[in-house]
Amino acid sequence: MMKKIEAIIRPSALRAVLDGLKAVGYPGVTVAEVQGHGKQKGITESYRGQSVEGLLPKLVVTAVVGDKQVKKVVNIIVKTARTGEIGDGKIFVSPVSDAIRIRTGEKGEKAV
Repeated sequence: MMKKIEAIIRPSALRAVLDGLKAVGYPGVTVAEVQGHGKQKGITESYRGQSVEGLLPKLVVTAVVGDKQVKKVVNIIVKTARTGEIGDGKIFVSPVSDAIRIRTGEKGEKAV
């Protein structure tokens, strides 16, 4: 079985996360720019005398790994992305029923 790991991180943490994953032999990730906020409600700006809650820029780093690799990958992301401040992000782990490499037709863990 495989798992999809989605880590929402600060943009400034990307290089450390990628380097940490590459160091243990797992360089296969997808990165997307997103905006959002958690419990802190993002940033609050004043516009024409009114408070406006804004969204913070974040990155989503996605990796699909075998069950045996989940703990290792999650620990690396936490270790490399943590600043100890509000807004460090979140990690979500979900089951993946299958994966197919389009180029070769390989399936399952061989495809990732």
